[in-house]
Amino acid sequence: MAKFSKEMTIGDALRLDINAAPVLMEIGMHCLGCPSAQGETLEEAAMVHGIPVEELMEKLNAI
Repeated sequence: MAKFSKEMTIGDALRLDINAAPVLMEIGMHCLGCPSAQGETLEEAAMVHGIPVEELMEKLNAI
C-alpha cells in the first residue's frame, strides 16, 4: 500500500516522512517551509513544477 497520496498536503507528507524533503527539492520545491507550500497538495506541487503526479508519487512511495 502506498504511503503517500496525491491528495496529501506537502506539510502532511513531510510530517509522515521527513525523507520526502529531498524528493520534493529534486523537483524544484525549495521552499518547503513556506506557509503556502505547507497547504499545497502533492498533486498541485507536481503540476506547478511540471512533473507528472504519477512520477512524483512513484518517487515518494519508493522512500
